[in-house]
Amino acid sequence: MSKLHLAIAAIAVSLAIATPAETQTADIAIGISLSTTGPAAALGVPERNALEFVPKDIGGVPLKLIVLDDGGDPSVATTNARRFVSESKADIMVGSSIVPSSVAMSAVANEAGVPHFSLSPMPFTPARVKWSVDMPQPVEIVGKVMYDHMKAHGVKTIGYVGYSDSYGDLWFNDLKAQTSAMGMSIVDDERFARPDTSITGQALKLIAANPDAILIGAAGTGAGMPQSELRDRGYKGLIYQTHGAASNDFIRIAGKSAEGVLMAAGPVMYPEGQPDTALTKKPGLELNAVYEAKYGAHSRSQFAGHAYDVFEVLKRVVPVALKTAKPGTPEFREAIRQALMSEKEIAATQGVYNYTEQDRNGVDDRSRILLTVKDGKYVPAK
Repeated sequence: MSKLHLAIAAIAVSLAIATPAETQTADIAIGISLSTTGPAAALGVPERNALEFVPKDIGGVPLKLIVLDDGGDPSVATTNARRFVSESKADIMVGSSIVPSSVAMSAVANEAGVPHFSLSPMPFTPARVKWSVDMPQPVEIVGKVMYDHMKAHGVKTIGYVGYSDSYGDLWFNDLKAQTSAMGMSIVDDERFARPDTSITGQALKLIAANPDAILIGAAGTGAGMPQSELRDRGYKGLIYQTHGAASNDFIRIAGKSAEGVLMAAGPVMYPEGQPDTALTKKPGLELNAVYEAKYGAHSRSQFAGHAYDVFEVLKRVVPVALKTAKPGTPEFREAIRQALMSEKEIAATQGVYNYTEQDRNGVDDRSRILLTVKDGKYVPAK
């Protein structure tokens, strides 16, 4: 064979080898850090469970989920996020289960330029606003449904007990801002740490202050302890819980003291009561059907909904991003970010998302309901 023919053959072979590799689309790598152990496990475990029911591919491209536990420790969440960037080359990051760890992940995501979905209602600053969005409802939207209920039931004075961290601060600040404008006043502010096993002192101070209602700013199983302490020590007023407590674990931990609690929650906790026109009804029913089939009746969870909804959003934005860029590239990450801002009315179990550069929560009043516990089950509050 002549040298010319050999050269042509070599080129043909190289093209045959190169062309499929060039046209092959890489997996979409999604780094997920959850608190599946530690004090916030009641949030992280249902979030991890929900990942069993999300799509395996979107737009014909496989999803590669890298799931790590951070134990509710912000420093571990930071390490996990850096691993997602450096080792997994993540296109997207998700997490974490609590506010401090979500803030830690957001800092890494915004430093590296990776789209980040927080699973807790974290505060946004200019340094964390470009690449991060929230899945949970913001406190001001969820809080309003409780404060309106307080006002309608003649509440004038309010006591507060919450975590001594950013989640507790978020709720206290919102409670103070909204209720003062409604003519109500806060008569006591008590705090406790997530690992605490007793809040007897705080409960006695609250009861001595004798408020008409008490708001508990806690999440997961940690919200059950103050509920029990207050009722066991004779508090007879209204007790409100945030959407951070909306799960069956709360009822299990609080026991009989859970009866009559007023619980802010996302619509996934009771989609059966929504009108057929509600965009959150269908996805909520679908998630609860598969989740409860595996994990038992009434095992539905606010937190499972948040994790599941990340992928409801991705089902809308990934196909848009794939039109202009390939996974594994900065261009794809930017295309995801842009699609998050451009796609509208994204229906999910916990709300209808309309993100903008200014609104990183993206939800409205369709994202919250008010429940109570009757005979050990959640039902709509009156």
